[in-house]
Amino acid sequence: MELSKDVNFLLVPVEETEINDFKTKMQESFQKRYEEYYAATERIVLTEKEIDQSLAREGSIAYKALVDGEMKGGAIVVINKETQHNYLAFLFVKYGLQNKGVGVAIWNAIKQFHPETKVWETGTPYFDKRNIHIYVNKCGFSIVEFYNEKHPDPNPGDSDPFEEFFVFRKTMTTQ
Repeated sequence: MELSKDVNFLLVPVEETEINDFKTKMQESFQKRYEEYYAATERIVLTEKEIDQSLAREGSIAYKALVDGEMKGGAIVVINKETQHNYLAFLFVKYGLQNKGVGVAIWNAIKQFHPETKVWETGTPYFDKRNIHIYVNKCGFSIVEFYNEKHPDPNPGDSDPFEEFFVFRKTMTTQ
């Protein structure tokens, strides 16, 4: 689904003064998606430390998605200017706005901002079928790896090394 033509959509870099609100909105979105699938939990699904680690990476850019002037989502990308193998670290849409085209609009804007990219990579937990559908069927990514108990993530960071997680890759073509 695409955003309605009468919706004003804009993707812009997050200002330093907005970073705490951006992180809170991202955490809320991830938390609610997790709890929708499993159940309410006291465990913080996406920690501030995990977000800060992505923001601290060289080449990191945080974007906020404005829909009719209000932040309704965003993304963190990591751009490697040398290799142009770039990473979509996080993409989120405010809970309750799914299936309205906001996520795809965010992705399309990111592609426009970084046309020199040769390869994009991202990942998502196995349980989030909506994300898998969007990345594969709407955005053209391919699943290239599946981390699980028998094939653990070699670089799990702070997350569970046996968390089931898909890795996606999209090789960009020049037109």
